[in-house]
Amino acid sequence: MKKTGKMCKLCVCCVGILLLGMVSAAMSREIGGVDLPDSVTVAGKTLLLNGAGLRTKFFFKIYAGGLYLGNTAKDAEAVINADAPMLVRMHFIYDGVSAEKLQDGWKEGFALTAPSGEKPLQQAIASYVALFKEEARENDVYDVSWQPGHGVDVVRNGTLLGTINGLDFKKALFAIWLGKDPVDDDLKEGMLGK
Repeated sequence: MKKTGKMCKLCVCCVGILLLGMVSAAMSREIGGVDLPDSVTVAGKTLLLNGAGLRTKFFFKIYAGGLYLGNTAKDAEAVINADAPMLVRMHFIYDGVSAEKLQDGWKEGFALTAPSGEKPLQQAIASYVALFKEEARENDVYDVSWQPGHGVDVVRNGTLLGTINGLDFKKALFAIWLGKDPVDDDLKEGMLGK
C-alpha cells in the first residue's frame, strides 16, 4: 500500500513538472536562441504571435522576427492591406549591424515595395529610414507597430524612436517582410505560421 502511494505522488509530481513545462513553452516561442513572447500589448490591445522566423544573410542569423496580430492570418496580402493593429518584433541575434547597413537594408526593401513616383510616400520612407541612427547590437529589440488612425511606431529597447503616418507607408513597410519579394522567404513563411 505504501509503495502505491509513493508511486501516485511520483506520478503527480511528474505530471505537474510536464504541465509547468508546457505552460512555460506556451508563454513564448524560441527562435534562434531567442524567446519571443506569445503576446504583446500595443496601445492597450493584446496582439498574438501569428508566427516567427529567422532573418538570415549569408548564413548569419541577423534577428528573430515575430509577427503579432489581433487574429491569426496566413494570407500575406490580407495582412499587408489590413488597417488593423499589428506589430513586427525584431530581436537581434547578430552583434554589430551598423546604422548604415540598417538604413541600406530598409532602402533596398522599400525599393521593392513602394512606387518611386509617389512623393508623400517617399518622404515617409526617408523619415523612417532616418530613425535607424544607431548600430543594432545583440539582444536589441525593435518593435515596429501599426495602429489605425495613429501610424507606425518604431520602438527600440522600449524607447520610442518615432512615428510615421500613412496607411500606404504601412503597406509598403509590411510588404518588406510579407510581400511577393520579401527580405527573407523563410522569415515570411515563419511569420505567417506556415
